[in-house]
Amino acid sequence: MKEPSLRISLDVTKTRALLRTIPEHQNDLAQLAARFTLGSRRGPLAVEVELDDFLVAVGELATWPAPENVEWDEELAQLVSSVLDDAEAAEEQLTDGSPGVAESIDAEEVTDLLGPEWVADLTPFQLRDIGKLLSLRHGANFSVPGAGKTRVALAVYSAMRNQSRIRRMLVVCPKSAFESWQYESAVCFAEPLRTQVLDQVPDPGTELLIVNYERLSRSLGNLASWLRASPSMLILDEAHRMKLGARGTYGSACLALGPLSQRRLVLTGTPAPNGARDLENLLSFVWPGHGRRAVAEAVADGDLAYASAVLRPLFTRTTKRELGLPPYEPRIRYVTLPPLHREIYDALRGRYSARADASRDQIDNLGRAMLRLLMAAITPALLIEGTSRYEPLSYQVPPLKVVPDDSLYDLLKRLPSFEMSPKYHEALTVVRENAAEGRKTIVWSTFVRSLTTLQRLLATYNPAMVHGGTVERNEEIRRFREDPQCMVLLSNPATLGEGISLHQICHDAVYIDRDFMAGRFLQSLDRIHRLGLAPDAETRVTILVTEGTIDEAVTLRLKEKVEFMGRILDDPELQQLADLEEEPSAAGGMDMADIQALMDHLNGAPIQRTPPHSGLP
Repeated sequence: MKEPSLRISLDVTKTRALLRTIPEHQNDLAQLAARFTLGSRRGPLAVEVELDDFLVAVGELATWPAPENVEWDEELAQLVSSVLDDAEAAEEQLTDGSPGVAESIDAEEVTDLLGPEWVADLTPFQLRDIGKLLSLRHGANFSVPGAGKTRVALAVYSAMRNQSRIRRMLVVCPKSAFESWQYESAVCFAEPLRTQVLDQVPDPGTELLIVNYERLSRSLGNLASWLRASPSMLILDEAHRMKLGARGTYGSACLALGPLSQRRLVLTGTPAPNGARDLENLLSFVWPGHGRRAVAEAVADGDLAYASAVLRPLFTRTTKRELGLPPYEPRIRYVTLPPLHREIYDALRGRYSARADASRDQIDNLGRAMLRLLMAAITPALLIEGTSRYEPLSYQVPPLKVVPDDSLYDLLKRLPSFEMSPKYHEALTVVRENAAEGRKTIVWSTFVRSLTTLQRLLATYNPAMVHGGTVERNEEIRRFREDPQCMVLLSNPATLGEGISLHQICHDAVYIDRDFMAGRFLQSLDRIHRLGLAPDAETRVTILVTEGTIDEAVTLRLKEKVEFMGRILDDPELQQLADLEEEPSAAGGMDMADIQALMDHLNGAPIQRTPPHSGLP
């Protein structure tokens, strides 16, 4: 029997395709490998390809010169067949008038499908979303935070299990969401699901296996085996965390595991925080080999209304309007840098005054990095190291007068002795006014040293504080919720932007600063504006922007990102959020357009300010 010219199988981890050939086809294999983006040689006669990349480009195998003598591993062949069927089903779903398009299942039928074990209540919009997701082979739930996406996902699992199509479920989510999944899986079923948070090896008897994104890459082999051992459902919660797709650690792991499950579902309220590429990567997980192409084709001509209509069959979304929440309007307050702050900030941008020119070397050493400019827009004093990493700034009252002969760098080192940060001054005013009304306030700032400074400045209001290094996080949150003397919570969106509800006790937020990450901004807004909010609650959000600084570049890019997301999801609330109102005063996540906006700012290009009442996010 003639030896196969090409053998195609899964590797031992079941997350890569392994292509092996014989010596006479060595050059053919090299040419084939070049057609896969994420292929790597394993000697002259073998190539490994990331599973998602293999499935996306599986059609390239048609170029093999000896197709009649190719040997497929049965497991991989079934996987490829399943993915092609899924892609065909998704294509039908996107084709108007196609007989293959499934109708959404109505609420009464959904209730029957859930089976006798399901005991939890469901809202009308949750029943609608479940019906839509059950009509799809795989799906995406882009509902806003607070819409009950966890319960909807569990209901989809219950219906699939009741039909004996699925037996277990793997949930990938942030650690902050563990408690929600454990609680919901216990109360939604007459007999709680056998649940495990992954530690080392998955228990074969587990029904609901929970793992955080950070553990994925080092647990791939075990998770792949667990998924393949029994018909499984794979859910990505807060799925925007894998928005980088194959270019990111989380994304590549998710894309490798996705095809090994019988049903895939992504959950996120911010599916495209930076544009179409994020959405491409999410839908590429849901429909390998098709999702990325579907998004790219839909947005190709720039008509987002058309793109939304085209893509709508592939996802479900409950908006804030459907939740029946009272409306709110985040507002921008522009503040002005005082003279010394402005002189230092301009020097950081490379615009030197006569005094700054004498300190050019020291100022240049502080650099022009985005995060440092964001700090400087709060106060340049944050750039000078203290005796400890997060030492709070010490402001002198009354302030000293600036001596004309002092060097700018010396003045910078003692800046809190001369001038108060206008953003801190504004935040103090807002907190004081809120406290006088008995209203608690959450104050957001990207930088821990900014939070510790605010902790000192707001000491009168007994602030709680939560950041990445906080040991007693739960205790601080409990104190903010329960202690009537604790009127302020200080945090950053990277730490507390997800997985916590504060809407029962807090209706006011102040943003000291924001970075280019639209997803974090939107998620943090939803901490105080979500399902369960009292109908008469007044939610007030104040965003502080320093005139003539990087803040204006950030504001412009966030407007564009939020507006894009609102249009692609056909969500009027998001489109409105991109057009915030101005009112009188009382880092990370950059894409190429963000970098261009930053460079324009550094190069002195004026940023177009919108007229009053047209606003920016």
